[in-house]
Amino acid sequence: MKIICVGRNYVEHIAELNNERPDEPVLFIKPDSALLGKELPFVIPDFSQDIQYEAEVVVKITKLGKHIYAKFASKYYEEVSLGIDFTARDLQSKLKEKGLPWEKAKAFDNAAVVGNFISKTVFESLDDLSFSLLKNGLPVQQATTEQMIWKIDELIAEVSKYFTLKKGDLIFTGTPAGVGKVSAGDTLEGFLEDKRVFDIIVK
Repeated sequence: MKIICVGRNYVEHIAELNNERPDEPVLFIKPDSALLGKELPFVIPDFSQDIQYEAEVVVKITKLGKHIYAKFASKYYEEVSLGIDFTARDLQSKLKEKGLPWEKAKAFDNAAVVGNFISKTVFESLDDLSFSLLKNGLPVQQATTEQMIWKIDELIAEVSKYFTLKKGDLIFTGTPAGVGKVSAGDTLEGFLEDKRVFDIIVK
């Protein structure tokens, strides 16, 4: 199982980090060791002073696929969830300044939270799916997938050009504006529309 993440897929998030809008999806990978175990707290690593949350809709791949056309991409997943791409922002900034890869800042142990998966048939449209992240009970990220630059099926098509997709692979589809720092004692709750899919504690 691999975790494929998409960067810079929401215009307002691109602006808040002063990044350039890409001409194609920005892709990076987290290893399976980055996945936070169910019911476990997220422990802030000692190598960063600025761990930030990034809430993202997550798709779970259900069958092998390569060079998938966008119009057929919906056949490769049955469920969606919400996740968090934890980022060591201070470390990422240093790496970007030097033109180095982001893995230390994005792919460290437990840097990926994935909530409970829900059948996509529950939702009226995955192209206009609302989601939110609450920090200590207050909303910090709220968006819909309609705001994506590249929609879910387009992302699957793009990813499959470069990486063979296998059953169980996870695709994080990008985060909207509102990312921010976590501190010990924070609680984070993720919602797909009105359905809570995760609730974690930061330590």
